[in-house]
Amino acid sequence: MRQIPAQVQAQVQVQVRAAVQARVPAQARATVAAKRYAVHPDYRVNVRSGPGTQYALVRVLAYGASVPINCQRPGQSVAGPYGTTNIWDNIANGEYISDAYVYTGSSGYVTVRCA
Repeated sequence: MRQIPAQVQAQVQVQVRAAVQARVPAQARATVAAKRYAVHPDYRVNVRSGPGTQYALVRVLAYGASVPINCQRPGQSVAGPYGTTNIWDNIANGEYISDAYVYTGSSGYVTVRCA
């Protein structure tokens, strides 16, 4: 049996999540636990109010934190331990961190884009 490339798997996951979110009421989605992703253990990552370092600092994550990724959006390009990227992860309402510090197993989007 052939293995599906990781990039194709990620694209399919994004499409499936988008389809589910479009069809499932918000209240039902809120009750489903989001997958959590590990933040690089050697960093305390700044959480920003938007997708770039020019946005206000909201808080700082502890070493060894893990975060849900509710949605992702393009923003300022940042270099971190997992590469250089312009993808920013929404981890809570009004809270973003650069995907360069989050181990997702992909160099691209792993969930839906933020509206």
